[in-house]
Order: sequence, then structure tokens, then C-alpha cells
Amino acid sequence: MRYMMIVKSSPEAESGAVPSPEELAEMGKFNEELVKAGVMLDGNGLRDSSEGFRVHYGPGGRTTVVDGPFAEAKELVAGYWIIQVSSREEAVEWARRIPFQEGEVEVRKVFEEEDFA
Repeated sequence: MRYMMIVKSSPEAESGAVPSPEELAEMGKFNEELVKAGVMLDGNGLRDSSEGFRVHYGPGGRTTVVDGPFAEAKELVAGYWIIQVSSREEAVEWARRIPFQEGEVEVRKVFEEEDFA
């Protein structure tokens, strides 16, 4: 089973603040643990929304592009991991090990091909 662990943004992340060297070291250690356990498929941090854009789709195939930044930092994504584990419980355990002191991570199961059979 694949799960996406979604790191919610914060006002600090949206300000362009970079994690401290200690925080980066802790995150690097956690990422190494995921890799050594053979569960990490992908993971990255995302730049703040001022460097992003949204595409809105409308009638007749019309699209509108809206440049960031976007309000409501708590509704934005600051980073993610995609892990492959054997159970929901294992995904929960990995999420609990993320070295955050505060914030929120949303964990969502990824659709598999057999879900559409």
C-alpha cells in the first residue's frame, strides 16, 4: 500500500524561512531511516506559494492561471513523502516518527491500479 504523508504549511514556511541546520539534520536522519527500511518512494519539500500558481478550469476548456502567494497557509502543502508499507498501522507509525515539534501531517492512501478494476 502506498501512502502520501502531506506536510501542512505554516506562516513561517510561507515566509520563505528555511529550516535550521539542526532541523535539516533531523529530517535527513528520518529520510535515511525511510530509505534503509525500503519504504520511501519519494519525498520533497516545496517552496512557498509565492513561487507557485493555480490553474482554474472552466466551461469550454477555458483556463485561468492565478499566481501565488495564496492565503491560508494551513491549507497549503509544504512537502510530502510517498511511502510503501504493508498496512495503515505501519503508515501511522512512520508518521509518528517524523521529527516535528509542531504542525500537522495529513496521511492519505494512494489509489492503486486494482482499485479501478
